[in-house]
Parts: sequence; structure tokens; C-alpha cells
Amino acid sequence: MPKEDHLSVPPRGVVKSVESGSAAARAGISAGWSLLSVNGLAIPDILAYRRELSTGAAQLKLGDQYGKVISFSVSWEDPGLEFEDVIFDGINLCANQCEFCYVHQMPKGFRKSLYLMDDDFRTSFLYGSFVTLTNLTEQDVCRILDERLSPLYVSVHTTNAGLRDKMMKPLAGKVKDPKSLRIAEMIERLQEIDLYTQIVLVPGRNDGAELEESLEYLASRSNVLAVALVPVGLTEHRINLPEIQTYAIQEAQDVVKRVERFQKLMKAKRDSRFVYLSDEFYLVSGLRVPPTYAYEGFPMLENGVGMVRDFLDEPLTKPTGIYKGPRRVMLVTGQLFYPILSEAIEPLKLVEGLDLEIRCLENRTFGAMTTVAGLLAGRDILEQIEPEEADLLLLSPNIVRYGTETLLDEINLDYLRKELGMEVALGENTLGKLGQQILYGATTSTRPSFGFSTHALKEASRQH
Repeated sequence: MPKEDHLSVPPRGVVKSVESGSAAARAGISAGWSLLSVNGLAIPDILAYRRELSTGAAQLKLGDQYGKVISFSVSWEDPGLEFEDVIFDGINLCANQCEFCYVHQMPKGFRKSLYLMDDDFRTSFLYGSFVTLTNLTEQDVCRILDERLSPLYVSVHTTNAGLRDKMMKPLAGKVKDPKSLRIAEMIERLQEIDLYTQIVLVPGRNDGAELEESLEYLASRSNVLAVALVPVGLTEHRINLPEIQTYAIQEAQDVVKRVERFQKLMKAKRDSRFVYLSDEFYLVSGLRVPPTYAYEGFPMLENGVGMVRDFLDEPLTKPTGIYKGPRRVMLVTGQLFYPILSEAIEPLKLVEGLDLEIRCLENRTFGAMTTVAGLLAGRDILEQIEPEEADLLLLSPNIVRYGTETLLDEINLDYLRKELGMEVALGENTLGKLGQQILYGATTSTRPSFGFSTHALKEASRQH
């Protein structure tokens, strides 16, 4: 029988829903209650919750907003609780003030989650978000090792400790353990944990010889599985921040050539190219995007590495029958991907009865230097597309928050439909599927596609 009591309830894991007929439902738990403890232990996150349940017998204590408390037991049974968040005790925030941090360059007016500087190893394990490790405590490190929270995704930026401090500017009041600042020591301490790493490259700072030294060290560690290189992302809202340049054609070409040389060495030593460049480097440099095999299964796809190749790999199929779809179809993308998409979709312009346009939008929200489709806001679309200009408007899928139809500035697809007087939908994730969607309305996409987004505003992976 469930046991009732009353006390002041601290906000912890808030229940989103309760499965009908479950142990929690039978005990009288409903949405809005908070998880107080399992087996007498305070539960900081979904990982600890699952761990306690995995022991078989578990005593759960939950409370509502009025102070009512109910305890009940389960034995090898799912309690039937779904929580609002996977982190119950608050996200571990970034302890740095990186000179290239995208959050510091954000204009006002976006959803609050975009200003949250998540640097939590738990969301790294659960969602693949990149963390710097500079806010870890000894207890955190022990937990990662004890629970084998592998893989983790780590923002390295450079293995030169002095340079890393200058670029990331860790805040003394927020760093809990000075040992966490020594990235090489942390990587070695986490030897039993697989690590996917990234380096945000800043021209003249951590590229060139510094990059080569970083790659050589990372390649020497067997637990480092891959390195993604992404260019620094800049906006026109860098107020009171150090002056930084982004990559021009020649500089991008130099990075590509250095990396290609290193990839050849790694292929011989590790039987893997090991380091992968984000698509921006190839598009900015004007060099050809590598073939599919060069991405070795696309291990860093969600970091903008290989999205162009992944999109192009499934070709257009020859139209069959008479076209009966919307007459005027418009595809929206950013400046960086516009040439690729225009050339790829060109054959469909020959379809009789189809008026197809690729519209390249300027990013007026973040500024002209922001050229990826994933960072276009709803206001950019409304300002540059006239009402009833098309019958169907297709947007890059990564323009919305994952699992929703909401753009960065809280404008959603329904609002766009009403304001523009046309159907608005998310485009498909490969060229072949996009062609089918345009011609026949078929949709099967499950992940972002054309126009690829920068890693900077990936919902769970900020540019730390």
C-alpha cells in the first residue's frame, strides 16, 4: 500500500505524465508531482533513477506542490513515470567565457534555452552535446568512470594548456577543481571512456602548427575516437568581445590541405581518417566535398560533418507520370548551401507544370556573415518572402527546434502559413527524398537535411 505524508517539497524530477495502470498511477501519482527519493537517495537525474530501478526492488517517494507525499514500492517493475527533464538537479553550466562563444553573440528575443550555456557531462552522454570538462569535480569524474558514461563528446579546441586558457578564459569562481583545466590530463584520466572531440578553429589562433600538435596528441590517445573541426561562427552582435575573423577562401584551403595530409597518416596508423572537417570548410574553400567513404560512417554528422555528402548521396529519381502537385514550389536555404542545392535540384525545373524556385535568404537576424540555413529565423522568412508567392514553401528541417515546428524566434510553421497564405513544410533529408516530396508529397524524414546547420546552435550542443 502507498504511504501518505506531508512536508515541504523541493523541486526535483517533475513528473510529466503517468502511465495508466502503472504502479505510480495505482499509488495516486499524477503529472506535476516531484520525485523526492528512490531507496532513500536524492536522485539528481534520469541516469541515477534508472540505476536505482535496475537493482530490482525500489522504494519511491514523491510529493506534490501542496506538500503531500506518497511512498510506494516496485519490484522489477517500471513505475510508469515520465519526467519533464532528464536532469533533476539543474544543468551544470559552463565555467568559461570563451572568446568565440556563440551564446555571447546572440541577439535578444529568442527562447530561453538558447541562452543556457549547458556544459553538463550528463547531457553529453545522453544527447551527444559537447562539453569542455572544465567544470567537473572529482566526484563527477569518479561517477563517469564508475557508471561508464561512454561515449562523451568533448570540446578540446587545443591541447596547448596555455592557449586553451587564453581562448576559453575559465572563470576562477566557477571552476570547481583546477585539475579539470588540464585537458590532456582529463583525457588520460578518462582513458576507459570513448571520446568524440571537436575543435572550434579560430584563424591565427589554434589552427596551423597549433592544430597539428593538437591532432598529434589526440591521435595518440586510444580512447579518442574522432575529431571534428568546425570554423568559428560569428554574428553581428559581438558587443564588447575580442575581435575575431572567420575563414576566408585561402585560409580554409590551408586547413583542408593540412587535414588531408594528416588523414593519410592516420589511415596508415589507425586505419581511420580520425579527423573530419565540417562542410563549411569545403564550401568556403571551393574544394570538392569528400566522397561517402571518406566519412567512415558519418560519426560526426550532427556536428555538421558530412551533411552535404549525406544529402547528395541519394540522387533524384526520374519523374514518372503527369505532375499533379503544387504548381509553385519554393525551397528556402542559406547562402552557403544555395549553390549546392540549386545545382542538385536543377533537373526538376524541367518538369512540365512545376514552377520551382530556390530562394537564398540573407540572415538579417544574426547578420550577413551567418550563412547557414539552420540559423534563419522566422522573421527572416517573413521579411524576404511575399504572401502567396508560392503554393508550397519548403524549409530546411533543422530550422526548427528538434521535435517541434518552432523556429529560433518562437515563430512556428502555423504562423508562417497564416502570414504567407501558403502551405509551409519541412523539406526532406536527402536529395532523392526531397525530389519525391516536391513531386508527390511523400515525406519520411527523421533528421535534418538540406542547408545543414552550424553546430553552434544545435539544441544540445553549444559552441563552448
